[in-house]
Amino acid sequence: MSKVLVISSDAMVGEDLVQYRQTSSYRRLFAGGAQVRQVRSIYPSLTLPAHVTMMTGMYPEHHGIASNTLLTPGTVPAPWHWEYGPIRCDTVFRAAKQAGRTTAAVFWPVTGSNPDIDYLLADNWPYGPGDTLEKAFRRTGTTPEVLQIVERHKAIYEHCQQKHPERDLFGIRCACDILRQFRPDLMLLHPANIDAVRHTQGIFGPHITKAVEELDDWLNALADAMEEAGVLEETNIFLVSDHGQRNFTRFVSLNVELARAGLIRLDGDGKVESWDAWCMTNGMSALIYLRDPADKALHDRVYALLQQLQQTGLYGFSRLYTTEEACREEHLGGDFSFVVETDGYTSFGDWCTGPAARPADQPDYHCGRGDHGYLPTFGPQPILLANGPDIRPGALLEQARLVDEAPTYARILGGALAGTDGRVLEELLR
Repeated sequence: MSKVLVISSDAMVGEDLVQYRQTSSYRRLFAGGAQVRQVRSIYPSLTLPAHVTMMTGMYPEHHGIASNTLLTPGTVPAPWHWEYGPIRCDTVFRAAKQAGRTTAAVFWPVTGSNPDIDYLLADNWPYGPGDTLEKAFRRTGTTPEVLQIVERHKAIYEHCQQKHPERDLFGIRCACDILRQFRPDLMLLHPANIDAVRHTQGIFGPHITKAVEELDDWLNALADAMEEAGVLEETNIFLVSDHGQRNFTRFVSLNVELARAGLIRLDGDGKVESWDAWCMTNGMSALIYLRDPADKALHDRVYALLQQLQQTGLYGFSRLYTTEEACREEHLGGDFSFVVETDGYTSFGDWCTGPAARPADQPDYHCGRGDHGYLPTFGPQPILLANGPDIRPGALLEQARLVDEAPTYARILGGALAGTDGRVLEELLR
C-alpha cells in the first residue's frame, strides 16, 4: 500500500538539475532513484493546460483546457480556470479513489471543487472587495479540517496571494500539515517560484540559484513531515515540471489589428463594446476566437488578415494554424479558430489600442524576461526525478511525455486511467 507524492516545480528544467543535485534534499530523496532525461510538454506549453495533462494523461484536444484563462474579451485581468468542472476526462484522483485511496492536492491547477480530492487547497486567490482567503478556499472545495490548517499559516499568504516565494511557502507549510495529520495516499503539490523568477528576471542567472535553494528547503520540510508521519519509506516521490521558458524581447497584440479591421469595436474610452474576432494570449502563442465559428465569410476574412500579418514578418508569429491543423499536428483542440506561434522573440498581449508592439522590460539584453506557451520542441525541457519503494533504482529513460505521468501514478496506487493518450512508464517501476 505504497503512497505517491508529486511535486511539480513549475518551469524547472534539466539545466537546473546541475545545481539541484548538490543539495541535501536531492541526496535525501532522489539519489539512486530514477530519472527521465527529457520530458516533452504539450502545446501550448502553459501551466494550467500542462497540469491538467499531468493529472489526466490526456492532451488538450481531449481534456478541454487550452489556456490558463477563460475567454472574456475586454476583461482585465481575465478570470483563470480554477474549477475542475470543464475537464472532459477522468483524473488520477478518480483512479485513486476507485482504488480505495485517499487524496490531496495543494495549489495544483484546475482542481477547484473536485469531489475526488479529500484534502484540497485549490490554486486560487480572493477576488474583489469583501472576498477573503477562507471564502476563496471554501468555495473551491476546502473542507473545515483543512481550513484549520489554512488558519494556522494564513499570515504568510493572505496579503500576498500572487507573490513568490510567499505563496509557495504557504503551500508547503499546509502540505506538510496535511501529510502529518491525514497521511494521504496521493498528494499533488505545485510550487511555482522558479517559474515566477524566470518570468520577471529571465531564464538563467543568480535568481535561479536562489530559487533552487528555496526549493531544497521546501523538499526537506516535506521529507521531515513524512518522517514524522511515519510514511517516508512507503512514499514514491516524484519531482516533475510542466514546461521550460524562453527569453523574449517584445510584446505584440493582434487585437490592435483586429480592431483596426473593424472586427473589435470599442467605445470612446477604448473599452470593448462588441467583437467578431478576439486574440487571447497564451504567452508565446495565442488563440484567435470567432464570435460565430460557423460563419464561413468571417472565418475566411480573419484567416486572410492573419496571413497578411504573418507575411509582413512584423507581428511576432512564425506559424499560423487552423483549428484542424493544431489538433492534427499538436494535439490542441477547442472552440478557437486559429493559433499563432511565436517567432521566438515575441510574447502576445491582448490590448486593443495604441501600437501593436511594445518592448519588454529588459535592462540587460542578455537577460530578457522569460515566458512560455510555445511549441514544446523549443527551449529548455521539463524534468522527472523519482524514488521510492516502487521505483527501479538507477533507472534512466531518455524520453517521456507529460501524458505518461498520470497513468504511472495510477499504476503505483493500484488503480488505472483507461484510454489515456499516455502510457505507464514501466521502465521506471520495479
